[in-house]
Amino acid sequence: MIDDQRKHPSKVATDRASLTAFLDYQRATLALKCERLTGDQLKQRAVPSSKLTLLGLVRHMAEVERTWFRQVLKGETVNGLWPDFGGDHGEFHVEDADREEAFSAWRTACEEARDVVSTFPSLDATVDFRGEAISVRYVLTHMIEEYARHNGHADLLREAIDGEVGE
Repeated sequence: MIDDQRKHPSKVATDRASLTAFLDYQRATLALKCERLTGDQLKQRAVPSSKLTLLGLVRHMAEVERTWFRQVLKGETVNGLWPDFGGDHGEFHVEDADREEAFSAWRTACEEARDVVSTFPSLDATVDFRGEAISVRYVLTHMIEEYARHNGHADLLREAIDGEVGE
């Protein structure tokens, strides 16, 4: 059984504390779904109808974190960490992927995201991204949704790999 060490968000926090805590909880959930698996298990396409892998999801979320926080909110030019593969997102092609590199990139992207959010005085602060106003609140909410969706995928993958189930 996986040892769940996630910190549950407060039920009475401010908006900023609540959104950032829920995002960190979702991040921790993805890590939990990958806990105690071998590199080969993390690369396993465990659901026959899907090409998704747990390692692919970790790499994808590294890219998503970098895009939404560094590119959208901070205005940086952000190139992908993994090259496209035959027109597909390269992060999902994990046959030759390195587990430690993927998790390191993801952890770094999460830390950079936290740093970016801390520079904004308000969740209502907006940036202009390609002619559209986008608030910090929107990005945090979108990222919670993104993780929640992919954590559902991760839950199914993990159960198919070794039978481990849970939140």
